[in-house]
Parts: sequence; C-alpha cells; structure tokens
Amino acid sequence: MSLLDALLANAAQREAQFLRRFRRVHQQRDGAWAMLNKQRVLNFSSNDYLGFAQHPDMINAFKKAADQYGVGSAGSALVSGYFSPHRMLEEKAAELFGYEACLYVGSGYLANIGVLQTLLDAQSVCVQDKLNHACLIDGARFSGCIVKRYAHQDLAHAEKLCTDAQCENIFLVSDGVFSMDGDAADLSALARIATSSNTTLMIDDAHGIGVLGAKGLGSVQASQLSTEQVPILIIPAGKALGGQGALILSKQIIIQHLIETARPYLFSTAPAPAMAAALSQALHCLQFQTEHHARLLENIQHFTKLANAASLPVLPSQSAIQPLMVGSNERALWLAEHMLQKGFWLSAIRPPTVPAGKARLRITLTALHDRADLTALVNVLHDALQQSNDFTH
Repeated sequence: MSLLDALLANAAQREAQFLRRFRRVHQQRDGAWAMLNKQRVLNFSSNDYLGFAQHPDMINAFKKAADQYGVGSAGSALVSGYFSPHRMLEEKAAELFGYEACLYVGSGYLANIGVLQTLLDAQSVCVQDKLNHACLIDGARFSGCIVKRYAHQDLAHAEKLCTDAQCENIFLVSDGVFSMDGDAADLSALARIATSSNTTLMIDDAHGIGVLGAKGLGSVQASQLSTEQVPILIIPAGKALGGQGALILSKQIIIQHLIETARPYLFSTAPAPAMAAALSQALHCLQFQTEHHARLLENIQHFTKLANAASLPVLPSQSAIQPLMVGSNERALWLAEHMLQKGFWLSAIRPPTVPAGKARLRITLTALHDRADLTALVNVLHDALQQSNDFTH
C-alpha cells in the first residue's frame, strides 16, 4: 500500500469513528464574541481566561515594540534574536513569581520538551500523572529516561513510584490544572513526596496562572508553596496571559544550563520582541489590575451554581475549564454543531485527547463573559442534551 493510500484509509477510519478534525476560521473577535463564517457566536472555547489577548494595554505594548524592534526576531537567542524586551520580560517574571531566573521560549511545548530532554537522561526516572499534557510526556520520552506514570491524582501510587526509583536523578512532573478535566493537582502532597524521596518537582501551570491563587498567580500561590518546594515552574503564555510562548522559572544555574544546552532553545528563532513586550504588560495587568481575576472567579462560581441547578453532567472543577461529559464521539460532535447553530462555540473533545467513551464539550469561562452569557449557555445546553439522548452515551 502506498503512503497516500495508507493515509486515505486512515482518514476513512477516523471518519467512521467520528474522529476527524477540521479548523474553523476565526474571522473576528470582540470580547467574548467571535465571528465564524459570518455568524456571531459566544466563544466558550477560548483559553484567554482573563481577556488579556484583547486588552488595550497589551495591544498598545505590542504595537509600540513592533515599531521599535520590527516583527520577527530574525535569529536564535544566542545569535542575534535576544532583544531588550526579552530580558525585561524574564526579569519581571522572575521577580513576580519569586524565582532566581527565567527563560522565555517560543511555546509551552518547546519549554517542556527543552527542560525534560535536557535535564533527564537514560539513567533518570520521570514520574508523571497519566493525564499530564502530551508535551510533558513527550519531553520525558525524548530524553530517553525511564517514564513511570501514576493513575490520575493517585498520590499513593505517585509516592511509590518515586520511592522505588533506583537512581539519583528523579523528576516528579504534573500539570497544575489538568487541561481536559479542569481539576487541580494536590501540589502540597506532591511537594511532600518530592522532598521525602529526594525528587525534583516540576509543574506546568498553563491553566492555573491567572485563575488559581488569591492574586491569580497560579497553583504554587494557591498551595502556599515556596520556590524551593517547586524548583521548576513552567508558565505557558498562551492562556491567561493572552500571548504566545512560555516562561521557564527556576534557579539561575538551571536556567543558564538550559540557555547553553537545551536544543529546542538553541536551534529555534527567538519569539518576536513585540510579543515579549506585550507579555511584560500582561504580567503588570495580572499584578495590578485584579478586577479581571475577580470577575473570572465570579463567573466560575456562577456557572457552577447554574450547571448544578440544571443537573448538567459537568465534572467537579473550580478552574476556568468546565468539562461537560457526553460519552460518545458522535454525540459530542452533534452537540458542538447544534450549539454553534444556536450561537455558542464549544469544543468537542474526543480521543486521543481523552480516553475512549469519555468525549466531552470543553467549556472554558473567561472574565469577558457576563451572567447573561452564562445563563443563556446553560439553558441552551440543557435543551440540547435532552435532544441528544438518542445518541450512545
């Protein structure tokens, strides 16, 4: 069978299993509203939890830096692509989150690949939650280390794997908030396990930053842990910070080692300096414009109350991610399309992103929504679920 024939057969198989994926063209956005194929819909699919991607201060910072530095960085950071805004962002992030140093890279995926591939080797062990994001799992696998995965949130299992590891370099790695279930890891327990087993704890807080913590500084703040207890923190910038790239926060010696040896950093063109300037502004807004975080928390609490009253099958979550469990792939696709026709943009999540039989609509709440948006969403969802009862659950 030729390559093209094999790909066509593979596509046909995905079609039969309701696993095909297509991109929707996002033509315009205005707050919580999006324009899709000339239809104005409420966007409940965005990870822009605080609305910073459209914040005028961030837009102005981006424009001003683009006028001064141009568009692309035109080089890797160690050649010619490291600009003043990059340094300013790294210094501001390290200060805000309390770490010795920070490294700004092109994406969360690159950050996790770079850290794990660089700091682990064939003699290392990496212990991970089974529901960790793909880039955490890939990074460990790319390093050639021994990868051990514990059942989701099973702390006893995690502790056993760390304790049983027969090597000097052990990493315990977890998401702060899990991207498809919306639940938060027990960082305090993970920190205790790491300390008792002489293990390095690494947290990816993509969905915790801007959401958790008294001031929205994420999972580490919410758990009241120190930087010593969480020595490596990854903050992807494409969610609540409203931009692109990722921040790696750690001790100076670790950051310098990554600068000199991490292949994804060495051999990638540096992110645009204008984006770095915009993210510095995002950190300023996170620190001093606390009303965005407060509004998001209000929306999460209000949606949870409405969803419970309507008996919606939503997983328990105190984060901006509210998964509506629907079961079959076919039902998830039907519901997503039905909701779109009704003016609500929700993402249908299916395998391999989630286990088979656990397809869902991934509802994401933001500070841009208001109570009327949430009430309308719950009412239409309730009716849609009743109409979809003929599908396999």
